[in-house]
Amino acid sequence: MADPYVHGYHPRESTRLQDQAATLVDLLHADTSYPPGSLVLEAGCGVGAQTLPLAKNSPGARIISLEISRPSAAEAERRVAAAGIGNVRVLQGDIFSLPFRKEAFDHLFVCFVLEHLPRPIEALSILKEFVKPGGTITAIEGDHGSAYFHPDSPAARQAIGCQVILQERVGGNAMIGRELYPLLVRAGFAEVSVSPRMVYADGSRPAMADGFTRRTFTAMIEGVREAALAAGLMGADEFDSGIRDLYRTAEEDGVFCYTFFKATGKNS
Repeated sequence: MADPYVHGYHPRESTRLQDQAATLVDLLHADTSYPPGSLVLEAGCGVGAQTLPLAKNSPGARIISLEISRPSAAEAERRVAAAGIGNVRVLQGDIFSLPFRKEAFDHLFVCFVLEHLPRPIEALSILKEFVKPGGTITAIEGDHGSAYFHPDSPAARQAIGCQVILQERVGGNAMIGRELYPLLVRAGFAEVSVSPRMVYADGSRPAMADGFTRRTFTAMIEGVREAALAAGLMGADEFDSGIRDLYRTAEEDGVFCYTFFKATGKNS
């Protein structure tokens, strides 16, 4: 089976993830913190892009950050050490085969992971077994169907669609954000609540236009170019035109919008 992480593990993707985390830290993570002494499982930490703000917001908590990719786990460990963070332990491991005792954790944090899993409900159900009764889950996902922009461009929308299709073909779902509420409920979590978090970038918000529109979203779509062409989803000229049009929306008279979804719940 093809690797479910459609974005790849190359250095450019690592940089993109760091840019995304830095740009969205307040929007996505400002209201997430854990009490001193609590034990938190971050399931699917990648290169540690979300791990750093998570740890900084909860300096008294202990965080176990799990990642299936050995190179990504090593990169996350390096970044944690470089930031001087002492409350995080990075482990290489599989969500579907966790090396912990049941009900070991007070809290569960899952960010940009479910979109890559062919069986997200099964993953959530397994993870739930490792959370203490009364413990919490926080899950964050994007939704490519929420992207809209000015100037509009059919080629840009088709290029975005290429990434959606490619992710679907390896078992993922680039539009899973809208499904967080039913997913958590079906996995057995209680008191589920979902908060949409909109990214809005225009000429009055140049930092967001650069950090998100250019460096995060458009860079992500641009990164699937070779796979999209190889799959025959678009021609090279048309795809490149779509990417140019996405970059165009980051200019002073452009507008770009995208919505993330943040869900919380309890293990009853």
